[in-house]
Amino acid sequence: MYKAISAARAFILVWLTHKLALPLLKCIRKPQKFSYTKEELYKMDEGVLGKDLVRMLDKNRLEMLPYYIKHDIKHILLDYDTTGEGEVCLQCFMLGNGHLSFPVAATVGFGLITMPEYWALFFKAYQRGKRSASLQHWQWHSLLEISTQSLKDKINSPVV
Repeated sequence: MYKAISAARAFILVWLTHKLALPLLKCIRKPQKFSYTKEELYKMDEGVLGKDLVRMLDKNRLEMLPYYIKHDIKHILLDYDTTGEGEVCLQCFMLGNGHLSFPVAATVGFGLITMPEYWALFFKAYQRGKRSASLQHWQWHSLLEISTQSLKDKINSPVV
């Protein structure tokens, strides 16, 4: 029974984000141009974000959606999986980091309502976002040739 509920939650979350929120956001926001192909990302040096990005997409059998790359990059840099609970953790982190938007609020709300067994993880992600360096002004597409670990270290540096 738990497996069925978990699968249903994941399906609903993916549907809400990929079939509802993404198309809506594409109409409202002008998507940032992404100038790399998968082949170009694979040619990048080991340990840089671009190569880690394309490997993560392949590992999780995800398409490279140019207007969604920023979100995929966050999964890598914040170390949250692409599972339902990983998605909610990522958005809880972003909320704690000071980013409030409809997708953040909707995902956090969905997680809090439907995933009570993960509340402790969600709170931990929120607290981590509050303690971390602000990501508000990061130019996500310009980070692809930078060491993934150095970017993670920068995020995880405590705010003073």
